[in-house]
Formats: sequence, C-alpha cells, structure tokens
Amino acid sequence: MSQLSILPRAVSTRTVRRWAWATLVANVVIILTGGLVRLTSSGLGCPTWPRCTSGSFVPHRELGVHGLIEFGNRLLTYVLIAVVLATVVAVWRWTSSTRPVRRLAVLIALGVPFQGVVGGITVLTRLNPWVVALHLVLSMALVGLSVLLLVRVHDEPVTAVAPWVRGAAVGVLALAAVVVYLGTVVTGSGPHAGDANAPRNGLDPALWSHVHAAVVYALVALTVVVTWVARGTSLLRPAAVLLGVELAQGAVGFAQYFTGLPVPLVALHLVGAAALVASATWLFLVARPARVAGSPAARRAEPAEAPAQR
Repeated sequence: MSQLSILPRAVSTRTVRRWAWATLVANVVIILTGGLVRLTSSGLGCPTWPRCTSGSFVPHRELGVHGLIEFGNRLLTYVLIAVVLATVVAVWRWTSSTRPVRRLAVLIALGVPFQGVVGGITVLTRLNPWVVALHLVLSMALVGLSVLLLVRVHDEPVTAVAPWVRGAAVGVLALAAVVVYLGTVVTGSGPHAGDANAPRNGLDPALWSHVHAAVVYALVALTVVVTWVARGTSLLRPAAVLLGVELAQGAVGFAQYFTGLPVPLVALHLVGAAALVASATWLFLVARPARVAGSPAARRAEPAEAPAQR
C-alpha cells in the first residue's frame, strides 16, 4: 500500500462548517446543562471529583436523582470533547485549512477538558460561588472562540468602518463581558446555589442586580448607536441580531427578577447570556477599522462606510 493511500481524505468546506456549528451548539448546550445542575440543587449530587463518590466513578442509589443529574452533566462533557475533536480532524483535513484556523480548533479542543477540571474544582470547593463564576466565564470564552472559528471557516466578509465605529464594536464586546460577569456575581449572591449547604458570596443581591442592569442599559445604548451607524452596510445584520438578543435577554431578566427567579426563566436567561456573547463576538469580528485597507482582511472587506460618516 502506498503512503498516499493511507492518508485521510480531504473534507469539504460544507462539512467543516457543520462541525464548527456543532462545536458552538455543543458549548452552549453544556452551559445549559451545567446551569440545570445548579438550578435543580444537584451541584453536589456527586460529592467529589474525579470520582462521583470516594469509592465509585458512577453514582449509587443513595445519591438519588441529584446524583444522576450531576453525573449526566459529567458524561455530556465527553460528548463535547468528541465533538471538538471531530472538528479538529475536519479542520485538519480541510483543503482550505490554514495554520491559524488549525490552531484555533486545537485551542478550543484543549479548552474543553480544561473546563472539565475547573468543573471538578467547583465540586471540591463545595460550589464556591467565585469558582462557579469562573467556570461559567470560561465556558462563555469557549463560545466566543467557537464563533471566531465559524467566522473563519465561513470566510465571512468584514466591513471597513471608521476607527470610532470599530472602537464602539470593541466597547460592545467589553460591556457584554462585564454584563455576563456581573450576572455571575448576582447569581452568587442569590438562591439557586446548587446545593442547600453551598456558600454564597455575601453580597447584596438587590444592589448587584441594579448594578448589573445599569451596565445592560449602557450595552443596549451603545449597540443602538452601532446599529444606526451600520445601516446600509453588511454590519447591520450582526448589529441588529445583537440588539434583538439584548432586548430579549433584558425582558427575560426583568421577568425572572420580578417573579422570584423561577427555574425555567433562569435557564432561559443563561442560554440568552451565551447568545449575547456569541452575537457580540460576531459583531466585533466583522467590524474592521478602515485604516487596515491594505491588509488581506481588508481586501475582503466591503468598501462601505456608515451614512453618518459622509
């Protein structure tokens, strides 16, 4: 058998894009299931890590439904690992693959097991709220990296914008990150700790809910500005999607606050946070400063400026 005959066959761009989408969806799903572990008070359903109990890797009957829920989420981590590894293989076999895209796929694949270790630390620290917050923030970072992979494998055109518009897009992403982190602070001060005996961060949940909301208002206001400026360019689509996500997320946030944090709304708000990170990252990636007009990225960009800049 010749050496060429044992090399893996190249995969199509369509296949690579499907696996990139699968990576994004799987990272969002694991955020939801991790949240459901907390919302069902199953955070210590398996009281230790990496084993479920000191003598077993799987839950036993005495742990009840909480043990099954927590263990089920651990198993889903392996599904996510399988998805990201398949994505790495697909990217590596892609005829249009570049070194940066390959590195990005590998980075995401390495990030998933690292997240599993952080998840284990949350159990070993008895659901310390600051460690739980870190666990979620890292998951959101993987969502952002997954969007970056999607943009690259789709070869999505970028829009050349004035430097201040690019700065606004950077500001939107930064505010979105602050919003998500403040959301974890609010969560760490309120109910749904993951276990009846889990510690809280000791902060005033009402006060920090208002701080969280204030940053949300700033984020929405800045997104409205970017959306207005982006009309007539391809930047309008990601800006409009982000604005829609923000408004929907804000509505869910207010509803859950005034109805006593019911589990379905909190779970929906968690998924909305992932959608917020994804859409803010998308906007950031496709808005490029016009001053890079000689670069390869700018040569793919639309030569469009916002109407307000004429």
